[in-house]
Amino acid sequence: MARKDVKLEHLGRTWLFSACNKKELGLIGRASDEVEVDAGRLLCEEGKPGFEFFLILDGRAGVSRSGRKIATLRGGQYFGELSLLDRKPRSATVTSETPMQLLVLDQRQFDGIMDQVPGLAHKLLTAMADRLREADAKAVN
Repeated sequence: MARKDVKLEHLGRTWLFSACNKKELGLIGRASDEVEVDAGRLLCEEGKPGFEFFLILDGRAGVSRSGRKIATLRGGQYFGELSLLDRKPRSATVTSETPMQLLVLDQRQFDGIMDQVPGLAHKLLTAMADRLREADAKAVN
């Protein structure tokens, strides 16, 4: 599978972009920057403003809250999506544990896509509603 196809497949698996068609995913992929980082790089910091969405193409990152590690993220996983939507401070700190390849979509690029594809906002709202329903169902059980 070509690298471009892998990126689009990973993008399509994120809850935020799960309702997007291939053309829309291609637009998002083209608007994103592919970035390589070394191990030990602070990618986002809890409590600080966030303006980017990160999709891990390769490598591993540690996630911590209040100084305690709570998760490890690997290829195909992502973080920072809520900051694109609400521009609120980060809920966790993420640091690269290995060299990583990331797909990064910043706020300006995201806003440009939203302006370019007005129907995308409806799809994102639908995806968000699905995610809230899943969380509500888990909270009830």
